[in-house]
Amino acid sequence: MVKIAKRVAASREGIDRKKLYPVTEAVALVKERAKAKFDETVEVAINLGVDPRHADQMVRGVVQLPNGTGKTVRVAVFARGLKADEAKAAGADIVGAEDLVEAIQGGNIDFDRCIATPDMMPLVGRLGKVLGPRGLMPNPKVGTVSVDVAGAVKAAKGGAVEFRVEKAGIIHAGVGKASFTTDALIENIKALVDAVQRSKPTGAKGTYMQRVAISSTQGPGVKVDVSSVHA
Repeated sequence: MVKIAKRVAASREGIDRKKLYPVTEAVALVKERAKAKFDETVEVAINLGVDPRHADQMVRGVVQLPNGTGKTVRVAVFARGLKADEAKAAGADIVGAEDLVEAIQGGNIDFDRCIATPDMMPLVGRLGKVLGPRGLMPNPKVGTVSVDVAGAVKAAKGGAVEFRVEKAGIIHAGVGKASFTTDALIENIKALVDAVQRSKPTGAKGTYMQRVAISSTQGPGVKVDVSSVHA
């Protein structure tokens, strides 16, 4: 515990927790402090002026990060016939119908993203209590229910990131790895912020985007000047 406390204290040195840093400086600070033995994920936390308990203040969407996520994404697709063939050709890791439902009900959830053709949704609906809490339920609003399964698979594999506001009005999303260049991370961060801004709900009042902070998996958070991350 003492070693952990010292490491945390050391990582916080040189960071003014009250200061709002320009995004370029903030990313540099985060990269410098990503000292884990693995390639840490760089994460963004956005505090929004919304109350997601109200339907007209829910924020949800998907963004295609220009430089990808740096993560290998396993994709499962519910499809039959030609659409199943298209999904496989596009690189889907798991493709099925009733057999995939049975596998998931049996606890075999070996994937990070779930896509379905519209005609499969009555079948997929049986898995709402399993996939929903894990954020894996296909949804047309984020492009995971689509007749273009090939496009959806390629998007998921290529850096598409779903975001959804949590109960406290915060969005968390990974935007790359600490090994990415500063410019690549900034481009990804700006793409996410822009997507969240464009998803502003009709019920939002007052200041919509209140705070932005970035951190690595094991590093300290760095507050970012919101005006510096608008694309």
